[in-house]
Amino acid sequence: MATAAQTRRAALRETLIEIAERHITQNGLSSLRARDLAKEAGCALGAIYNAVGDLNELTLEVNARTFKRLGAYVTQHTPSDIAPIDRIVAMAWAYHHFAAENHNAWRALFDIERAPDEAAPAWYLTEMQGLFALIHGPLSELNPDQSPEELALLTRALFSGVHGIVLLSLDQASAGLPPEETDRMLDLILRRLS
Repeated sequence: MATAAQTRRAALRETLIEIAERHITQNGLSSLRARDLAKEAGCALGAIYNAVGDLNELTLEVNARTFKRLGAYVTQHTPSDIAPIDRIVAMAWAYHHFAAENHNAWRALFDIERAPDEAAPAWYLTEMQGLFALIHGPLSELNPDQSPEELALLTRALFSGVHGIVLLSLDQASAGLPPEETDRMLDLILRRLS
C-alpha cells in the first residue's frame, strides 16, 4: 500500500504531466518552463524534480501520450479491408493530418533534446514500435519475400520518408512544399512501392 507521501507525489506527477501536455499542445515544447509548471501546479520548484525527474522526462511522458493518440488516430483513419498499398497511403495521410492538427505536440515527439549517447527509455521505444507495427503489416503483404531484417529496415525507411515529407510541408519556409499538395505527394511516392 502506498504511503501518503507516495500518493501525493503520484498525484503531483499526473498534474504536472497534464499541465505540461497543455503547454506543449498550445505553445510548443519551448514553452515548457519549470517555474511556470510549479506555479500552475501550486508546488515548490524542487517538487517537480522529485515527482518527474527533469523536464526531459516530463516531455517524454507527454510524448508517450501523443504517440498513443497518434497510433489511435492512424488506426481509426485506416480501413483494414483495403489493399495493402491503399492502407499504407491512408496511414500516411492520417499521419499528415494528425501532425497538422496537433502540430506542437507532434513536433515535441522529435524535438526533445538528449545527449547523443543517451538512449530513449524502453517504454518510449515501445510506443514508437507500436507505430512501426502499423506500417509493418501491409509492407509485409507487399513484400512477402523480404527477410524480417529487411522488412524492419523498410518499415523505418518508409516512416522516415513520410515523416520528412510531412515535416517539410508543415514548415513551408524551409522547403516550400505546399501543404495542400502533401497528400497527393504522399500518394504519388508511396504507390511506387507496389
